[in-house]
Amino acid sequence: MSIMKRMSLIFRSKANKALDRAEDPRETLDYSYQRQLDLLAKVRRGVADVATSRKRVELQVNQLEQQGAKLTAQAEKAIQMGREDLAREALTRKSALAGQISDLQAQHANLMGEEEKLTLAQQRLQAKVEAFRTRKETIKATYTAAEAQTKIGEAVSGISEEMGDVGLAIQRAEDKTANMQARAGAIDELIASGALDDASSLSRGDDISRELESMSSQADVESELARLKGLSAPSRPEAIEGGDIITPEQQKSAEPREGQA
Repeated sequence: MSIMKRMSLIFRSKANKALDRAEDPRETLDYSYQRQLDLLAKVRRGVADVATSRKRVELQVNQLEQQGAKLTAQAEKAIQMGREDLAREALTRKSALAGQISDLQAQHANLMGEEEKLTLAQQRLQAKVEAFRTRKETIKATYTAAEAQTKIGEAVSGISEEMGDVGLAIQRAEDKTANMQARAGAIDELIASGALDDASSLSRGDDISRELESMSSQADVESELARLKGLSAPSRPEAIEGGDIITPEQQKSAEPREGQA
C-alpha cells in the first residue's frame, strides 16, 4: 500500500470516528422523517395539480357540450325557417366541437388514470411515513433511555470513586483525631506530674518552699534511717567503774533529771 493510500485511509477512518462522535441518531431520524414529509408533500401537490387539470378539462368539455347543444338548436331553427345554409354551418361547427370534445375526453381519461396512480402512491407513501414515524419515536425513546442509563451509570461510578476518596479522607481525619487525643492525654499526664510546669509562672517564694520541703524530706529520711539503725543494733550491758554491770535502763535512770543539781 502506497503512502498516499495509507494517509487517505487514516484520514477517512479519523473522519468517520469524528462523525460517529458528533452524530446524534435522534437528529438523523428526525431529519430523515422531515425529508419523507417533504416528499409526501410533493406527491400531494402533484395529485392536486393533476386533479386541477382534470377539473379544468371537465369544465372545457362541459362548455363545448353546451356550445354543441346550442348549435344543434340553431340548426333546427334554421331548418324551420328555411335556411338550410345556416343549418349546415351550425352543424359544421358542431362537428368541430365534437372533435375537440373527443380529444378533451381522452385527455380527461389520462388525467383520471394519472390521478389515481398518484393518489395510490400518496397513500402508500403516507403509510410508510407513518410507520417510519412510529419506529422513529420508538428508536428515539430507546436511545434516550439508554443514554440516561449510561449517564446514571457514569454518575454512580463517579460517586463510588468520590465516596472512596471521602472514605480515605475520613480515615485520615480519624487517624489525626486519635493522634491529637493521644497527645492531649500525654500532655495532661505531664502537667499533672509537674514535668511541664512553667518556670516563668513560679515565684521566688515557691522555689524556697520547694527547697525547704526537700530539706525537710531529707531530714525525715535521716531520722527514719537512724531509728531503723537503733532498732537493728543489739542491746548490750555497759561496764562502769568497780566492775559492776549497768544496763541501759539503769544508766537512763541514773542520769540526773532536769532541775536537779
